[in-house]
Amino acid sequence: TFLLSDESVVVFIGAALLTSIVCAARKIDHHAHDIWQAGKLIAGNTVSIWMLKDTNVVAADILKTAQSIAGVAGDINHKLDDLGQALTKGA
Repeated sequence: TFLLSDESVVVFIGAALLTSIVCAARKIDHHAHDIWQAGKLIAGNTVSIWMLKDTNVVAADILKTAQSIAGVAGDINHKLDDLGQALTKGA
């Protein structure tokens, strides 16, 4: 008969456990890679949401400038109307 010594059994069990640990580590690494890839995709797809804050600030600045231009244009228009009336009265 073939009998294993106590040391052989310990080595065999240790090797089996180490093999299981290596397999589990590889699975964890594979899943971590998948999670990393999904995270990068999510970040890429949501970056535009973060950029909307900057867009809203720029849009508010543009609106403020446009309102200022509209006010100045209204003043110019009013002055031109006054000038036209003054020239018409003097004619």
